[in-house]
Amino acid sequence: MQKKYLSIYEEIARQIQDGHYAPKTILPSENEFADSYQTSRETIRKALNLLAQNGFIQKIRGKGSLVLDLKRHQFPISGLISFKELAENMGGTAETSVEEFKLDPAGREIARELNVADDDQIWKVKRVRHINGERVILDKDFLVEQHVPGLTRDHCENSIFEFIEKKLERKISFAKKEFTVEAPSEEDKQLLDMEGFHAIVIVKNYIYFDDATLFQYTESRHRPDKFRFVDFARRMDTKSL
Repeated sequence: MQKKYLSIYEEIARQIQDGHYAPKTILPSENEFADSYQTSRETIRKALNLLAQNGFIQKIRGKGSLVLDLKRHQFPISGLISFKELAENMGGTAETSVEEFKLDPAGREIARELNVADDDQIWKVKRVRHINGERVILDKDFLVEQHVPGLTRDHCENSIFEFIEKKLERKISFAKKEFTVEAPSEEDKQLLDMEGFHAIVIVKNYIYFDDATLFQYTESRHRPDKFRFVDFARRMDTKSL
């Protein structure tokens, strides 16, 4: 016999998929669900936790359970895609605002990330990505000036990748990525529309040319309700390992 919290989870998930609970609306409270299903709050809490784990809702402190948009934009984990390329494929409106653009010495922390000297010149770019009028991504880009000469604010507003590939005629080959989830910083709260969310998804990208030269380090900070990070994995033959 199926546990009650699983049947409740399946019913609420189906209602979300069918549009009974629309994206960006708040689900009934634990008490309301407990009364409706004639069960305990603990059972409801287990069902809601499972809904959160599977991307149906986001729990927001002081507000309740926010229904997420199941048609969230997908970022391929193993691929390299620019925001402009994503925007062209996703519909809706997407814009980039350049909050900071300067050429400065790397400094100790960025020099370590890019494996350069502390006094090497680095393009330091801070960009906010807007989707359908909401500020949902903060990109902090650091590019080695020696490898990316002639970068301008306009290039950053349009597409850095496009400038590198079309103007500089360099081939961007691969990236190493690191994913973490942290509490939002004061900068995140200032520059992004956090909507009460108390977590932010951070993707660190180390991006290389086809000759294995590391030319860019990016810290991309995402509001958690707008994106799904997807990948395709193939099982390996363990006998050959």
